[in-house]
Amino acid sequence: MASFRYSFQKIVDLKSSEKTQAEWILSSAIGALASEEQSLEQLREKQREWEQKLHDASQSAVPLSELQLVQHYLDHLVTCIMNKQTDVKHAQKEVEQCRLKLSDKMKDEKVWLKAKDHARDRFQYALQIKEQNELDELTSVRFMLSTP
Repeated sequence: MASFRYSFQKIVDLKSSEKTQAEWILSSAIGALASEEQSLEQLREKQREWEQKLHDASQSAVPLSELQLVQHYLDHLVTCIMNKQTDVKHAQKEVEQCRLKLSDKMKDEKVWLKAKDHARDRFQYALQIKEQNELDELTSVRFMLSTP
């Protein structure tokens, strides 16, 4: 019995490989987004700590220069947080673009797999027809031989 060989199997393999690569890229983008979000949270936590230090210092007798220094550092942290929020937004956009690319790659792979399935079905149907014709011929030859 003949076995099925799909003539476009290399394309199917390529589409599968492209999908796998898109999955890896998406995974990497999600990891980068998580890292950016974690860094942003650390900056916010540091901001809360320094705001508490500023509040505590303002309650006690601390030189004005020290209060100004803490306030200057808090302003710097606010700037860092704003920059980090921009980085997080860029990372989110990158994740979304990677998701769209993965979706396209999955659709491409699905189209080629469906085409392969249809080709296999046509092959099996043709094989069944061929086998049925051979059986019909065998039956007719036996019938002819058995009748005197």
